[in-house]
Amino acid sequence: MPTTFPTWIDDGSPIPDPLGYGARNINFLRKLKHPKSDNPGRAFQLDPWMERIIMRIYGPRHLTDDPANQIRRGDRIVTNAFIMIPRGNRKTSLGAALTLLHSIGPERRPHGQVICAAADQKQARIALDEAANILRADWPLERTVKIEPHKNRITNVRRDGRGGTWIEAISADGATQHGRTPDFVLMDELHAWKGRSLWEAMVTGLAKVPASLRIIITTAGRGTDGIAAEQYDYARSVALGEKDDPACLPVLFETEKTVDWRDEAAWRRVNPGLIYGYPALGGLRQLAREAETRPADRTSFKQLHLNIWTEGAADPFVDLEVYDEGRAPLDLEALKREPCWLAVDLSSNFDLTVIVACWRIGEGYIVHPWFFCPEENLGERQNRTGQPYVAWKDAGLITATPGNVVDFREVEQKIRELCAEFDVQQIAFDPFLARSSLNTLGDEGLPVTEFRQIMSNMMPALRELERSITGRRFQHGAYPILRMCFEHAEVETNSHGHSVRLKKGKRKLSIYGAVAAAMAVACAHTGESGRSIYSDPNFDPASFHLGIAA
Repeated sequence: MPTTFPTWIDDGSPIPDPLGYGARNINFLRKLKHPKSDNPGRAFQLDPWMERIIMRIYGPRHLTDDPANQIRRGDRIVTNAFIMIPRGNRKTSLGAALTLLHSIGPERRPHGQVICAAADQKQARIALDEAANILRADWPLERTVKIEPHKNRITNVRRDGRGGTWIEAISADGATQHGRTPDFVLMDELHAWKGRSLWEAMVTGLAKVPASLRIIITTAGRGTDGIAAEQYDYARSVALGEKDDPACLPVLFETEKTVDWRDEAAWRRVNPGLIYGYPALGGLRQLAREAETRPADRTSFKQLHLNIWTEGAADPFVDLEVYDEGRAPLDLEALKREPCWLAVDLSSNFDLTVIVACWRIGEGYIVHPWFFCPEENLGERQNRTGQPYVAWKDAGLITATPGNVVDFREVEQKIRELCAEFDVQQIAFDPFLARSSLNTLGDEGLPVTEFRQIMSNMMPALRELERSITGRRFQHGAYPILRMCFEHAEVETNSHGHSVRLKKGKRKLSIYGAVAAAMAVACAHTGESGRSIYSDPNFDPASFHLGIAA
């Protein structure tokens, strides 16, 4: 079965090094010193798994000139590497060692530019400072460079014909970084980068230099949108053999999502340094114990220490593991006697339209959605998003209306049916696209109202929705499309840290179900009738499992 895990790390398989450049670079790094090393003479600890990665980057070479493709004999085959390693496995030391290879080591070029790039200046300085500390630990080497912390720069001052190379730390939060022509770029913790400006500046700069090298060293991230997710997806496709790209080296120490996150064998597999004493096994065990009872810590443990890339929004509105605790099956028949509030979010051509019903039960809420999508767009939406829209439609989870836009008349008819079936107190519409429906249903005497998705309305709605989910008082019956909407919903906050609206974590995916759920919960919260299902003398608690605290 194909796997993304780099099995070549410890299987002893030969790695091509026809010109000896890989071995040459490993020998150089072995001679470095590290101020925190426990090895004799404070020798840099270059463990076998690191050596194998370095050999895979620098060993394979082109053995003939190819003028048509501007390839020279001796050029590296690998021009970019995506190295994903869990926290605590000395990524910083490995990254610093690679920058020294290109600044003072065998890979340096006259007046070359070596860049340490990160999301912010503090993070960018980590690898630079590590390189500086390695140099300071070796007096003869330190004399060959000029370390300028105030300029975020280290310059090779050798007069051997290949001097003048410098290392510089730059960040995505700084001024424009265009204009550089780097030979080597180390991109640190790519999952934390915001925007594309620094990325574009670096990759376009690298393209100007023959045989340049881009190294991404990162832990797993969150979300399915953005530069990091794009590069991770590409690296995975190469690792799985879906794409043939010898220039890309994927090194993905990641755990399958189905693996028990508490299994220490899984920890050892994806933390290559664990066998050598880093990260600390006792520390991981303590974090795992704490994560047993704290879902948010569990998500972080999986991401940072098992390298499980979290799907959905990069900055999710709620912890999905907590959300999933409301998955107990619903009994809609038992809810027919209870006050019900509807919220409707109508869509444009390529998004989902949704009706969400909400019932207030005790201190909690029960919600159930009805989704609509144009019949002609189902296949296209499935291809664009990777979500099983066709299967959802076949299972009756989506109503597919004829044509390439949602037929709002079918939505209106469903609202009429719900009003006949349930004790509907209010029907809240986002007025965008809904003016006609508001008029039509209002003229029929149905309790329609406008619910504008503005800050003054959405702030209290999101606060109540979040409160009910985190308090385990929100039941949804595990409706898969609604979960998808919550999974990809990010929260936008104001300067005071208050949630003011939901936004898409990935442009192609819908969050309308989550937005409508917030609207429905807000209406149920403010319009509570005071009646409870438990006040009904004919109600049998044994026959109706709510799954939430009353």
